[in-house]
Amino acid sequence: MKAVLLAIGMLCICLDAWAKDGNKGTPDRDRYGFYIAGNRSWTRIPFQLHSNLIIVPVRINDSDTLHFILDTGVSNTIITDPSIFKKQPLTLARKMKIAGAGEGANLTASIAINNNLRMGDLRASHHNIVLLDEDILKLSEFVGTPVHGIFGYELFANFVVNVDFTRRELVIMQPKKYRYRKRKGDRYPITIQDTKAYTDALSVYDGEKSMPLRVVLDTGAGHALLLDPSRSTNAMPLPAKVVRAQLGRGLNGVINGSMGRIQKIKFGRYELDNILASFPDSTAFGMKLVDMPERQGNVGCELLRRFNVTFNYPERYVVMKPVKRLMRETFEHDMSGLELRAKGEQLRNYYVGKIIEGSPADLSGLKEGDEVLFVNNYSAKNLTVSDIYKILQKGEGKEVSILVRRNGQMVIAHFALKRFI
Repeated sequence: MKAVLLAIGMLCICLDAWAKDGNKGTPDRDRYGFYIAGNRSWTRIPFQLHSNLIIVPVRINDSDTLHFILDTGVSNTIITDPSIFKKQPLTLARKMKIAGAGEGANLTASIAINNNLRMGDLRASHHNIVLLDEDILKLSEFVGTPVHGIFGYELFANFVVNVDFTRRELVIMQPKKYRYRKRKGDRYPITIQDTKAYTDALSVYDGEKSMPLRVVLDTGAGHALLLDPSRSTNAMPLPAKVVRAQLGRGLNGVINGSMGRIQKIKFGRYELDNILASFPDSTAFGMKLVDMPERQGNVGCELLRRFNVTFNYPERYVVMKPVKRLMRETFEHDMSGLELRAKGEQLRNYYVGKIIEGSPADLSGLKEGDEVLFVNNYSAKNLTVSDIYKILQKGEGKEVSILVRRNGQMVIAHFALKRFI
């Protein structure tokens, strides 16, 4: 599906620590920080996968069920859509500014203190939250399903977390109860710096030459691989063929750059061919990360979802077990030149956003602002954004027809998909 980059994991906010030791045996109502209710050693949490992003159900205080992106490296719980708490205001302590990836200005936010968070049997008490002043990111529109916030590092720092992309399930375990076995996959060391997990297990091949890289394992990114030449001490040229693209969104707006294919990468002992890689512009990415530890990029869920992944931050390693049928899948990008935005109460009204000039969608006569009604005779209201993007990357030469509404008139567009990269 079309990769959505959410470089929100680049955010690092220093708040007062709210987790306290000595919770074992303490009644749930008196606990601090994250814990599993009833002193259980593990719990299962179902998740949805939209645009290669892990969406988990969360409740904060007395809220209805909210939907948060699980991001391995985002340092704090962030509410991106503040409108959900208009009727039940949070206790705000102070204002702050947030800097992150993207070409826009810094965001403003508030610290909300002393909250309770629930995700199935997982709990967090006396929990501090970052509340954005406005929903500037509009994540729901890009992901195509309600997204109210982001969290992650606090969970990974306290537990062993298994992400089963096949079953769409998280298994969260107490670190002292987890035992690694070879049948669970290969184990690779990681380093935790500024709340992010770095690994040196990845190498990129160009011809016969290989280049080892240090990358962040980033579940908050929908792409397969992002490489940032501005952060590398070695020469890392762009592929011979690249296309300009809007790679996604960070906390400070749009991230522009180029996309191309890497001949081969090796993750541990596993090789993957013809990988799609993103190369962000330094103005949107590298220049804003000058104080971050040395690394050459990050690995997102388009690659990670091909494995069963267990993150063990406390013991500083990750376990990767390949899913054979997913390892055989090719890495594809949108072949229409069309970007969609989801609108409406149910996020089932789709509108044409950006169109790449000279692309099949552009040459077919589609225009920005068109409302998509049918795709290949399927009603758009019965499709998710991910469903539509899958249709738009089915293979070069595949015929697509899209019925749109434009200024009250019905217009039908026909085109054949074309591989840009």
